[in-house]
Amino acid sequence: MMKVLVTGGSGFIGSNFIRLMLEKHKDWSITNLDKLTYAGNPENLKDVETRYKGRYIFIKGDICDGKTVDDAMKDAELVFHFAAESHVDVSIIDPFIFTKSNVIGTHTMLESARKNNVKKFVHISTDEVYGSIREGSFSEESPFRPNSPYSASKAAADLMARAYFKTYGMPVIITRSSNNFGPFQYPEKVMPLFITNLIEGKKVPVYGTGMNVRDWIYVIDNCEGIGFAAEKGKIGEAYNVGGGNELPNIGMTRTIIKEMGKDDSSIEFVQDRLGHDLRYSLDCSKMNKLGWKPRHDFSSAIKETIDWYKKNEAWWKPLKDNLRKKGQIK
Repeated sequence: MMKVLVTGGSGFIGSNFIRLMLEKHKDWSITNLDKLTYAGNPENLKDVETRYKGRYIFIKGDICDGKTVDDAMKDAELVFHFAAESHVDVSIIDPFIFTKSNVIGTHTMLESARKNNVKKFVHISTDEVYGSIREGSFSEESPFRPNSPYSASKAAADLMARAYFKTYGMPVIITRSSNNFGPFQYPEKVMPLFITNLIEGKKVPVYGTGMNVRDWIYVIDNCEGIGFAAEKGKIGEAYNVGGGNELPNIGMTRTIIKEMGKDDSSIEFVQDRLGHDLRYSLDCSKMNKLGWKPRHDFSSAIKETIDWYKKNEAWWKPLKDNLRKKGQIK
């Protein structure tokens, strides 16, 4: 049985990844190290604890705590580092949390992996490290031009991972994905916020004119892409993992509204976000050459996502009520 360590496994992407990998790799035992901050939810993996008993272990802990990380890292052959603060709006209000978790936390993880002779360390990053692009697409060799405290902290983490490969020969692989959507996504994020608002009969708040463009990837496709890069990718390399679904935010909004039987009267334009990147776009030809491409088309994945939130109000409603109490959403 190969021991695999996943950080941030109780979050949105991490929990989907753990579920997928336990099903795919019968010879994997996964340890999930998660601090359970507000976006880390033990309910995300409640069924996994029972279904994969003996192959799934949960450790509550902080990736900035060296001893906790060392204990979790012991005997691990493969590490998937998902744990991160990830909400751009929150990073604008309280950026130091992002520096600590995303930079210091990643450095702590890399140093522990080096000391413990981990065979492969997969660092999960974001397309936002590249900044904004008006035309064309970012390749893995594009310069970093992050524009928010969140993306700057992730860029720093990427560079630390690269440095550990170059300096120490650490077996590092980096993946950078576009905007994820799907089941178990915390309801402060745009898609689950819009879907659940419409379920509640509320309007959806669209930043500015809604013309900011994002590439959307279904979370299962991203998880499969991360697993694929870990298996087939070259040590020391970075890989873009995109969905090939570029849409202006207003287009994404209208797709959801139409699918849920609503119209434009459900849209409320609000003041734009500070430093709002105009367009993200990834060139994923490097992954395509390895033999990977997303399996889900955008339309069917949106339907599956909407259906999941309709059926799982007991999961998202308490989270959303808590966000409202804190004044983070209306």
